[in-house]
Amino acid sequence: MTTTPRRARAPRQSDVARLAGVSQSAVSRVIGGDTDTARIPEATVRRIQEAVKELGYVPNPTARKLRTGRNRMLGVHTFEAVFPRAREDFYFEFLLGIEERAEEIDHDLVLFTSTGGSDGRRRVYRDGVNRLNVADGAVLLGVAADRAELARLEADGYPFVHIGRREVPGTRITCVVPDYESAAAAIVDRLADLGHERIAYLRAGIDEESYADRRRGYESAVARRGLRDLSPERPGLAGAGLDAAGPGSAGSDSSGPDTAGPDTAASGTAGTGTAWLDAVADGAVTAVVADAEWLANPLAERLAERGLTVPRDVSVAVLEGVGPDAAVQWDCLQIPRREVGRLAIDTLVGLLDEPGTPVADVLVPCVVVEGETVAAPPSGSPAPTKGSSA
Repeated sequence: MTTTPRRARAPRQSDVARLAGVSQSAVSRVIGGDTDTARIPEATVRRIQEAVKELGYVPNPTARKLRTGRNRMLGVHTFEAVFPRAREDFYFEFLLGIEERAEEIDHDLVLFTSTGGSDGRRRVYRDGVNRLNVADGAVLLGVAADRAELARLEADGYPFVHIGRREVPGTRITCVVPDYESAAAAIVDRLADLGHERIAYLRAGIDEESYADRRRGYESAVARRGLRDLSPERPGLAGAGLDAAGPGSAGSDSSGPDTAGPDTAASGTAGTGTAWLDAVADGAVTAVVADAEWLANPLAERLAERGLTVPRDVSVAVLEGVGPDAAVQWDCLQIPRREVGRLAIDTLVGLLDEPGTPVADVLVPCVVVEGETVAAPPSGSPAPTKGSSA
């Protein structure tokens, strides 16, 4: 476990004045745009502007009034828009938890929405300056996190917390993480307790940490319980011989910051995936764990075409939340998004109160929800035939 030094305070006007070799009043006039009446030479103005850029100074009048150098303002930075309708339901609970906890501990929130570049990407740094410096620290969230900016923030010692685990080459960052690994393992344990011995895992094929955590939980539980894993070799819809629409089905959590669309490399003809599906229909597999609802729905449809129903013939569980309006109430895991938002604020304030706190992930247990799609395996289920493992 590494300990990363963190800044004691944000840069002040006095720091700018010292670096530029001028008086603090000159810095104040340049920052306030009063260079003409003050008759400050252009060369001096340039030195002050260069010092501002080098230090990453952002004017903060409130901070000057506080002996601690903190203004009790916490930032919330998202790497993509959080208010469009397609993402509204998923992000709302995170933001609600963040707001609730900040209000309870008497901190204001600053939402950073104008940090986008010309290419549409939202960035923390603009013109070399960390725009989050107006706040004491920040909570970051979003699928499109820029790893280079996360590494730079950590190297600069700026206090921040990321919602969702993010691996950053060369360093570690503090993350508040839904415990997908333990939840996936708990779902496999439930299947094993019901008597399932031959199960399969439908992967979304998405290269994100949250999906790696899910898969690790599945694999560890399968090995620990001595189950036979008959998962298809390829991820996505085609890998399992399925033909259906991708993510975005009604009531699904698929649009959240730790989810995305199906693996495009696995799209196209069903190929060997049909053989896997046929083997499931023949009884080689009695339970399936799917990364997402957009995989589980077409699986149930294809099984129905072969005369099988869920869960009478095949049990299916989903490793994401299912909304109350979903057509099928899958056995699933629920992400405690409101609690994650609250813990993100507590973790951030802890970093501010104790600079130098060791970097560590904060795991938040997910809730395993029993729906209507998991049952004991059918009696007399045949053992898998040779070659049924795709």
